[in-house]
Amino acid sequence: MAKSKKTKARKPIPRFETEDREREFWAKKDSAGYVDWSKGKRVVLAELKPSTMTISLRLPEAMLEALKLLANSRDVPYQSLLKMFLAERIRQELRAGGGPPEPSPLGAGPGEEPGPPSGRGPFDLLRL
Repeated sequence: MAKSKKTKARKPIPRFETEDREREFWAKKDSAGYVDWSKGKRVVLAELKPSTMTISLRLPEAMLEALKLLANSRDVPYQSLLKMFLAERIRQELRAGGGPPEPSPLGAGPGEEPGPPSGRGPFDLLRL
């Protein structure tokens, strides 16, 4: 015997006088009573510019200088290069499961002894 799916009756979406009224409505209502989300489709909004937020970030001077050197060698602004590095690392973390990494004592990298920088080069201070 075939099972039939029962679909819950949806309320009709009202007409709104203004976008502000619509925003107020949806801020107070659960859309599940009005929209059958199981029939939703993913869309790509290629022309949509992502919103940005200005933040203040304190970096060690050596790290900032190294970032500027790298950016200059790639002929890009250092802020753009920093965003590219962050985006790449976020993608890696999300692909790997997104869990927080194990803490490293005093900033030691994998296979390194904890302690101050070894003096091997200018990038020793860049351990995160």
